Amino acid sequence: MMNRRVFLRNANMAAVSLVAGGGFAGCAKRQAGAAVSSGMMVPENVPASACCLPPVRVSAEREIRTVVGLRPFRPSGFRVAKEMVGEKAVVHNYGHGGGGITLSWGTSKLAVDLGLPGHVGPVAVLGCGAVGLATARLVQEAGFDVTIYAKALPPETTSNIAGGQWFPASVYDQGKALTPEFTEQFVAAAQYGYRRYQIMTSPQYGIRWMRNYFIADKPWKVPITSGLFGLIKDLLPEIKDLQVGEHPFGTKQVRQADGMIVEPPIYLPAMLTDVRIAGGKIVVREIRSLDEMQALPEKLVFNCTGLGAKALFNDAELTPIRGQLTFLVPQPEVTYATTYENTYMFSRRDGILLGGTHEMGDWNLKPDMATKAAILAKQQELFNGMRWPGKA
Repeated sequence: MMNRRVFLRNANMAAVSLVAGGGFAGCAKRQAGAAVSSGMMVPENVPASACCLPPVRVSAEREIRTVVGLRPFRPSGFRVAKEMVGEKAVVHNYGHGGGGITLSWGTSKLAVDLGLPGHVGPVAVLGCGAVGLATARLVQEAGFDVTIYAKALPPETTSNIAGGQWFPASVYDQGKALTPEFTEQFVAAAQYGYRRYQIMTSPQYGIRWMRNYFIADKPWKVPITSGLFGLIKDLLPEIKDLQVGEHPFGTKQVRQADGMIVEPPIYLPAMLTDVRIAGGKIVVREIRSLDEMQALPEKLVFNCTGLGAKALFNDAELTPIRGQLTFLVPQPEVTYATTYENTYMFSRRDGILLGGTHEMGDWNLKPDMATKAAILAKQQELFNGMRWPGKA
């Protein structure tokens, strides 16, 4: 028998879903965004269709914060490589662009496979963002002691500013041909990361499945089978192009694919806790020079410093891509993500995230009010224009 608490919860969630979906006749049989599970009505991460998606309520009055982060970008792609610096073996693992969280486990797997064979003794990891933490955990799983050296810990890392959508965006210059060597690394990293996150989909890590809608005003320049989509097509369940009438975005082009969302405010502290539970040491210290690095007691060092590698290892190719995010009040009934032209929306526990800036070479960490207004306007245009199939 359903008790009073369960009844009230179901009634409240049903009301939210009805209001958000508009109660339209064309979606009356099933409200997307809610599903019955164990007698409880809960948000549905991957709805059966795009029918009656609850809209995001975009307005300046709903803003709760605006932040800026710098993506560590290399036009040729991330760097996973080993070199000797004096008597130190250094394995580089940085330059992920907008795919740092997405590829962190995968490139870290490539890095440890490159650095650990034949090594004896403790290991150092430089950096405590998503890449450094994944590297440290894989080192520990291989049976080695690890110390993380970092100038900042979560929640003060670059990874904390990331959106967290599982999708390797802005990892390399898509206008240039990829080398066969990097393509192999890229696909391998995406595959491993995709599998690793699947076994971590729990509230403890802030990871869940999420449907993505890629939206455009004009026909797609490349089909699903080519370009970035083609490289990782096997990692995008239910990827397909929706026809007009199968989605609420009018006459726009819509491509859907299922993926995951990794929420940095939950994920990063959980990973740091895992490192500590496994015996890892954390030293809050910025390594400013190669001399300081060579003075560390560990003979094997994994360089996961992100943009810090530009100065520390003189990587002239590494450059920031500035990204500005505005968060709105959370909407639990919104469980999907959208990418529209140069803007995007992810729904997280800590708010509705709106972004879309990719300013190459800009180191400015101060939020720009004109940029915020432009992002809000573009998102309002998208969500205010939603029209559900079956609506009179």
